[in-house]
Amino acid sequence: MNKKELLLSEIEQVPEPLLSEVLDFVHFLKTKIIKERMDTAIASESSLKKDWLKLEEDEAWQGL
Repeated sequence: MNKKELLLSEIEQVPEPLLSEVLDFVHFLKTKIIKERMDTAIASESSLKKDWLKLEEDEAWQGL
């Protein structure tokens, strides 16, 4: 049984009143992943900015 199947099996055993908490936790995890990706993108931007702002970079993209 893979992790997804195992998780679904566990969820099926959760009492109905607790399902909203399980759903909230899943939403939290998804939001956390998105935030971590955004943090990585922002960190990358500052390190790549010095290359993006070079005159040679502008010249290379002018014909596109």
